[in-house]
Amino acid sequence: MDMTRNTATETVLRGGNVLLPGEGLRPCDIVVDGNQIIEVSHGASYAGARVVDASDCLVLPGIVDIHGDAFERQIMPRPKTMFPLHIATRETDRQLAANGITTAFHGITISWEPGLRSLKESERVIASIDDAETDLLVDNRLHIRWETFAVDEVPAVIALMQRSKRPLLAFNDHTTPTLTGTRMQSKVGKSAERAMVDVETYRALLERQSEREADGHTAIQVMANLANQLDIPMLSHDDHSAEMRQFYRSLGVSLAEFPLNWETMEEAATHDDGIILGAPNIVRGGSHNGAISAEEAFRRGQCTILASDYYYPAPLHAAFKLAAKGLTSLERAWDLVSGAPARATRLTDRGMIAPGMRADILVARQDSLRPVLTMSAGRIVFQSI
Repeated sequence: MDMTRNTATETVLRGGNVLLPGEGLRPCDIVVDGNQIIEVSHGASYAGARVVDASDCLVLPGIVDIHGDAFERQIMPRPKTMFPLHIATRETDRQLAANGITTAFHGITISWEPGLRSLKESERVIASIDDAETDLLVDNRLHIRWETFAVDEVPAVIALMQRSKRPLLAFNDHTTPTLTGTRMQSKVGKSAERAMVDVETYRALLERQSEREADGHTAIQVMANLANQLDIPMLSHDDHSAEMRQFYRSLGVSLAEFPLNWETMEEAATHDDGIILGAPNIVRGGSHNGAISAEEAFRRGQCTILASDYYYPAPLHAAFKLAAKGLTSLERAWDLVSGAPARATRLTDRGMIAPGMRADILVARQDSLRPVLTMSAGRIVFQSI
């Protein structure tokens, strides 16, 4: 044992079946000190350390969730029914920890709409996360989903892009499909509910906003240029054509989030773009709204990252399901929810279990695949062993 080590400050996860990079599952002990993994070995010396028995368990890198908006259900669990943000923020954080998500990029939409996805409400949500940061269990981050017709909100988005804890920037356009009638009527109704207005009022607001398309196109290029300067990863949401994906790639937007058809998927895959699909799609055996099958996309080699989307338990269960069906190894399946999103978001300190990495770890029962412990930055934030 290294005589400079102070085992009294260490935690040892002992006897688990550990998922190691390039090796798959191996029986190992993991020694954590502070917020880092300092040793991965069999029979690690741990006299004086805090020991957690992980036998009969899988020990996996913590999940990095690149896109999740289930927090909106904590804020507005029923249409037009809002709850205090300090409650919603902490409840969301607890759900993340209990599902092994140790890094969460919250999909916060900044739109021209009033209500839940307005600039005012989004800034309140962000302020609530900031205010609670020292109390939160896992690493809560921002995935700014800017609606490209929301031109008046551009200065506020630019200010958010310059935060010390850099966000992700996604280019969203739910306005054009609604104007052209290609967006499902049920989704228009839900948008009106989120905006806390009736459908007729929402459509009137939409019509007025339709005049901003040209301004929005210019703003897209301004925002992309700034994001490139700030080294902010960018995503385009719901790309509906190969040409749309080509346009965004030309601006440095290398992540395609929920492409809408196989032609667009092929365009993204051919150019090695990151392709993000929903983990709930895998768990349920298909999309809830008739979109592309994520499992089929994976079989075709056209899915590189799985996100919780609207359901925090989904990433864990999606990865296990792909492996259980024999479609891939557990190591490759788990990379979809941990290593790959960490790389895509340029967080080089997480996404794998190895010495020197941030100690973000999920322990799950090997028989039931039930999460029993989550460690975030070396701190046990959930435990049901």
